[in-house]
Amino acid sequence: MAAEPQLDLGAIDRLVHEPARMGILSVLDGVAETDFLFLQRVLGLTKGNLSAHLAKLEAAGLVTARKAFVRNVPQTTLAITPAGREARVRHWAQLERVRDLGRPPG
Repeated sequence: MAAEPQLDLGAIDRLVHEPARMGILSVLDGVAETDFLFLQRVLGLTKGNLSAHLAKLEAAGLVTARKAFVRNVPQTTLAITPAGREARVRHWAQLERVRDLGRPPG
């Protein structure tokens, strides 16, 4: 009898897998860039929560943040990096493999 296929759960990128961070990467992947407040509204996160997740993604090189003042009001513009786009795509492919393991053969 053939061995059941297995998934290496350790291979799943925990940084990307966290729901808020996956949401951030997914939204940013659909736009050239956006501002902090738009991302906050779309994802329904608090400012502090969004800031914490963005800091982790930025430290990993998955997003960039550009800070400026527009009419004396601070504005943060965010974008996904090529590495962030690749991490998001790779993560979805891993999730699809998990789904496929549950399907009956044939």
